[in-house]
Amino acid sequence: MPIDEFCNREVIFASRKMSIQDAARLMRQHHVGDLVVVDEIGGRRVPVGVVTDRDIVIEIVANGLKLEDFTVGDIMSPQLVTVQTDDGVLDTIQLMRSKGVRRVPVVGRDGGLEGVVSADDMLGLLAEEMTDLSRVAPRERAREAHIRV
Repeated sequence: MPIDEFCNREVIFASRKMSIQDAARLMRQHHVGDLVVVDEIGGRRVPVGVVTDRDIVIEIVANGLKLEDFTVGDIMSPQLVTVQTDDGVLDTIQLMRSKGVRRVPVVGRDGGLEGVVSADDMLGLLAEEMTDLSRVAPRERAREAHIRV
């Protein structure tokens, strides 16, 4: 299954220049733990990083620094991992595992932001698939009992 059939298309994003406090408010308002950081290029939102609630805590709060001295661009993850819309779910899971990331922006061929997928999203999808698979054996027995009466 291509990841674009599954990714969340309602992406909450920020610019590099957004204040940390505004980013935290945006996360709270939308009940999310991360924002995709984008640059506007040719009318497209191109992902350039991700900032998480954990980044804010680890980089600023834990070090006793002033929120107002930093922007999202200062603390966003420096090495962005993305997947393309036609990448497969299993390939995406393998990439997330190998890179140690829990959230991945999904981009189109033009590099524009199309969606985002998280490890939690993947767990939900796989749980549904496993539940469906667990229903095969009882149906097989019922089918066989009906056919071989």
